[in-house]
Amino acid sequence: MKLPELLMPAGNLEKLKTAILFGADAVYLGGKDFSLRAAADNFTLEETADGLAFARQHNKKLYVTVNILAHNRDIEELPAYLEKMEEIKVDGLIVSDPGVINLARRYAPSLPLTLSTQASVTNYEAAAFYCDLGVKRIVLARELSLDEIQEIKQRVNIEIEIFIHGAMCVSYSGRCLLSHYMTGRSANSGTCAHPCRYRYALVEEKRPGQYFPIEEDRWGSYILNSRDLCLLEYLPRLIETGIESFKVEGRMKSPLYVASVASVYRQAIDRYIDRREEFSPEDLDNWIEELAGTAARPFTNGFIAGESALLQDINKQEKHARTEFCGIVRGYHDGRNMLQIEQRANFGPGDPLQLMAPGGENLPLQLKELYDEAFNIIDRARHARQTVYIPYPVPLSEYTILRRG
Repeated sequence: MKLPELLMPAGNLEKLKTAILFGADAVYLGGKDFSLRAAADNFTLEETADGLAFARQHNKKLYVTVNILAHNRDIEELPAYLEKMEEIKVDGLIVSDPGVINLARRYAPSLPLTLSTQASVTNYEAAAFYCDLGVKRIVLARELSLDEIQEIKQRVNIEIEIFIHGAMCVSYSGRCLLSHYMTGRSANSGTCAHPCRYRYALVEEKRPGQYFPIEEDRWGSYILNSRDLCLLEYLPRLIETGIESFKVEGRMKSPLYVASVASVYRQAIDRYIDRREEFSPEDLDNWIEELAGTAARPFTNGFIAGESALLQDINKQEKHARTEFCGIVRGYHDGRNMLQIEQRANFGPGDPLQLMAPGGENLPLQLKELYDEAFNIIDRARHARQTVYIPYPVPLSEYTILRRG
């Protein structure tokens, strides 16, 4: 049986390393330009090279997104960037615009091309068309059922990649103009303001100033707010279909999200490959509980079952326990038997803390004492990215996550 690739998002170099250490087979990232997540930290050319070196060190792959719907100004600037990607030999480019495809074939001819979900491929003829253009892999539109995915896979000799987890856009395959019209920021150029997450009320034309609620609760109305995708329970059938790559959304999410999701899907994929049997209810419950801790909204299976029910979180009433990213391990002080932590959220003794180590092990932590960088005892870690130390009997891997909840 073919082992599918687990492809994780990398919003910056820290998240790239976290994804790889927690189980990703590959990561995808964007440069400072030409990517659909302009609000993420993203990568300079030097950082891309550093990330590629780290991936190579761990025998993993790195793909670069060049998936904007390009304007003339972009076309003029793209060749130099593509030539640089060709020079450092990333593992592939993720593209959507036909013009960018042409440029990539010309200026980065050795790099495999993956067609972005932005191209909205929903049928085997479209897949064959892009295959003839030299595209090696297609990220299918998220609006397809499992049966439709299977038929495309059977009819076209091309690698298939699908999204299995993360936030979904309310518009078809993410091709949205709402942000552009409301804020002047184009989603198709990477600057989406996410207006589908705003609160809305209904106003009648002849009654200005009178706002009528639309199934509104105390959090507001979220009539466009799509649920988060989670296809964990479908992994066995997706693996059997022969899909080459399982992709996770989230370049703007935290290292905790990256670590948690990578760890769960790594376990699930390996479990099925090893045992060839459906997941037990206990396994699914435990994994879903873990994933729910970093989810922004309730989960949906999307269109995979051929249905469109429960796609939107209209009332935003379903709540679940959230885990909070408190810090990340940066080292170990042997003389004092203490973990060095880079703080990310306020925490201190008495909090329900846990250490999440690469490999999927979660270690309860009863924190009784906390020390600052000068090893003075303190009651809380309060300052952004403050270096603190916590007593711990053994060293833990760098990038181990400290979390609360």
